Amino acid sequence: MINTKDQIVEHYAKQLRMPTFNRYSDVIRQLDANQGYDDFLVALLKTELDARQESKISRIIKTAKFPYLKTIDELDCSQFEHMTEPFINELASCDFVSKRQNIVMIGNPGTGKTHLSIALGLKACMNGMNVKFYTAANLSNELIEAQEYKKLLKLEKQLASCELLIIDELSYLTFNKHQSELLFKVIADRAERRSVIVSTNLKFSDWISMFENTTMVTALIDRLTFRSHVLNMNSDNPYRAAHSQSPVT
Repeated sequence: MINTKDQIVEHYAKQLRMPTFNRYSDVIRQLDANQGYDDFLVALLKTELDARQESKISRIIKTAKFPYLKTIDELDCSQFEHMTEPFINELASCDFVSKRQNIVMIGNPGTGKTHLSIALGLKACMNGMNVKFYTAANLSNELIEAQEYKKLLKLEKQLASCELLIIDELSYLTFNKHQSELLFKVIADRAERRSVIVSTNLKFSDWISMFENTTMVTALIDRLTFRSHVLNMNSDNPYRAAHSQSPVT
């Protein structure tokens, strides 16, 4: 049966929005016999802070809208022919986000580009950074739809505010002039302000096959590659083939 004191604690915890205070008895049981009230208070406050940070990170990850979750630890770095494990760990520190640098991943299908993109994005989320994940097709469609319903400015502000924008699969579609202009503006607005990760199957010289405007393609590449890490992820032995049970692209 819940006693009166438990009910009072529950009431105050709810009013103060400190739900972990309801578990104060668990904190008491974890204290040593020689620890006093101040130790109990510190432990209780730390429990609340840890819970809030965990909840915040969960919200950030949910908002990022990853198609699935993949971590750096799940990467088999030995499969990468042009990157070393120390370099990948350096990227995983997310210093590139703090420095407002970009990452462009270029490689044939199945070489781990999406896995690495998600893993870096997840690391950024764990560091409390706001992240958004899109395929190029989904981002293009969302921009067109937002413009149609007069919500483009709102969407552009949301994209500009996120610290890391991930654009996956920039290679499978051909964008018309209007789509190209919208995508270009999103990326151009981030230049030297926020970071972006782009993955593609096409080398830069083939990007003209995706966009109608040659001048815009040149400007787009200039903005993406300025202050950037350009990763060569081409491989004769695709990552996906060696890890066929994992949904990696």
